[in-house]
Amino acid sequence: MPEKTSAKSFVGNFFEDFRLGQVIRHASPRTVTTGDVALYTALYGTRFAVQSSDVFARIIGYRRAPIDDLLVFHIVFGKTVPDISLNAVANLGYADCRFLCPVYPGATLTTTSEVIGLKENSNRKTGVVYVRSTGRDDTGRAVIEYVRWVMVRKRDEAAQIPVEQVPVLPKVVPIEALGVSVPPIDEISWDDDAAGSRHRFGDYQIGERIDHIDGTTVEEAEHQLATRLYQNPAKVHFNQWAEGQGRFGRRLIYGGHVISIARALSFNGLANAFHIAAINGGRHVAPLFAGKTVFAWSEILDKTRLPGREDIGALRIRTVATADKPCETFPDRIEGGDYDPAVLLDLDYWALMPL
Repeated sequence: MPEKTSAKSFVGNFFEDFRLGQVIRHASPRTVTTGDVALYTALYGTRFAVQSSDVFARIIGYRRAPIDDLLVFHIVFGKTVPDISLNAVANLGYADCRFLCPVYPGATLTTTSEVIGLKENSNRKTGVVYVRSTGRDDTGRAVIEYVRWVMVRKRDEAAQIPVEQVPVLPKVVPIEALGVSVPPIDEISWDDDAAGSRHRFGDYQIGERIDHIDGTTVEEAEHQLATRLYQNPAKVHFNQWAEGQGRFGRRLIYGGHVISIARALSFNGLANAFHIAAINGGRHVAPLFAGKTVFAWSEILDKTRLPGREDIGALRIRTVATADKPCETFPDRIEGGDYDPAVLLDLDYWALMPL
């Protein structure tokens, strides 16, 4: 006699399981500790002074060193994976991501998502799901909110989707939404030497391009440790038995890992850009695999003084990451509009910098 099987295990949602307006409360609450911060630093080598030093942070106006913006993003994102993208083909992009208040060690983060768009692909095998996810701390305050869209497999190609809709999303997070998570900064007490650069807001020009020079080679163990740090259980990052039989024959690296590497590399040239205020949009152009070396360059798309603030300004930055190609020539789109084959990531975000 065969053993009885149980229906208690969860195989993840498929495209036809989602409905417009559906709200999902994700497991599990996560208390973020200084241990998480230390591991994040070990994985990426990020050096921004505000997130590195309690002393530096207190002197300029914070309670203590806040948790790195991208660590908060990855933890909140990781909560959504079991419900949204366990059966994903690809994470396609981000928009309207706003960091709403500082997060300090000891805070417990939870995530909810609302389905705001559905669009079946013409092959009837997959569809694109748009969700707005919100991370909150243990006081109930929203600390981050963002939209992402992901291509998800269908369980049954013949399944009908009752209502489809593609949301209209802002191309750029408005200026008035920036800076809300930063206390008043004492820019006079800002120590350029300790921060790593004498270049502040007024030293950057629209159209300026910066080669971040350094490169980081990604190891198999590192990207898996990083993804586990975020409690992101996506199969493509861990299961070589399954992925060895797939399209690429090996595990893919979590796209957020590339974002954090590029941000860490950007310290060389943007050391005083201490806070990511918003992500306007992002695209994972190509997959990354262990053994490749990531490089990055940035372009200043815009700059603005924030309304009502006399301490900080915002730079709109486009950061491009590449694999196995240094960026002194600023690899980008090539003739015909396609990306250079080395490009991995194209990220558009607002970063804050002292005046």
